Amino acid sequence: MRLSELRLSETSHSHDVTPTRGRLRHRVVMLAAAGILLFIGLGFVDFLSRVPPAEEKPSRNADGIVVLTGGSSRVSDALELLSAGYGRRLLISGVHPTNGYSDIQRTLPDSQRLLACCVDLDRSAVNTRSNATETRRWATERGFHSLIVVTSNYHMPRAIVELSHSMPDIELVPFAVVGEKWREEPWWTSGAALRLLLSEYAKYLFAQTRVAFGGVGQGGMPEIGTPPSPLKPATASAN
Repeated sequence: MRLSELRLSETSHSHDVTPTRGRLRHRVVMLAAAGILLFIGLGFVDFLSRVPPAEEKPSRNADGIVVLTGGSSRVSDALELLSAGYGRRLLISGVHPTNGYSDIQRTLPDSQRLLACCVDLDRSAVNTRSNATETRRWATERGFHSLIVVTSNYHMPRAIVELSHSMPDIELVPFAVVGEKWREEPWWTSGAALRLLLSEYAKYLFAQTRVAFGGVGQGGMPEIGTPPSPLKPATASAN
C-alpha cells in the first residue's frame, strides 16, 4: 500500500471514531440527567407523603408545646392545644423583637389568661434552624422530654428534620396546621401552592443533606431568611 493510501485510511478511521465517541458522551449525559430528574421526582413524591393533608389532633399529650411562627393560625391553634391541656407550657418561637404579649393579646383577645401563666416568647429565632436551637434551650431549661410541634403542614417535614437533629433525646409530636386555601382546592391546581411546595422541598433537601453530613454549617453560614415582620405579633418569613 502506498503511503498516501495509508494516510487516507488512517484519516477515515479517525473520522469514524470521533462521532462514535461524541454519541457515547451524549448518551451518558442524557442518562445522568434522566437519573437526576428521577431522583428529584421520587424525592418530591416522598416529601409530599410527609405533608399532612388535613389537621388531626395530637396523638398524645406532651410536656410542652412549641409553635414556629410564620403561617396563618399557627399561634391560635397552639394556644387552643395549650388550653385543652395537651401541654403544660407553650413556646412561641420566632416573635419579632419589638412584639410582646400585648400584641398577641390584641390579635387573640381570649388568650390573656394563658399568656399570663403559661406562654414564653422566643425573639431570637429568625429561621427554622434557629427555631430548633432556641426550642432545645427552652425544653432543656424546663426539663421537658416531649414536645408537640405546631407549624404549617408544608413546613412540618423540614421542621421535624431540624428539631430532631437539634434535640434527638426529646420526643416530637407533630400537629400540622392546614390553611384555608389548602382545604378549598388541591395543591396541584394552584400555581402558588406548587411553587411554595417546590421551594419548601428544596429547603427540606438542603436541611437533610446538612444534617446527614453532621450538621455542616450549623455554626457557619446561616440559613437564608429574613427577620420576622413587626406588623404581626408572630411572623417569621424564613419559615
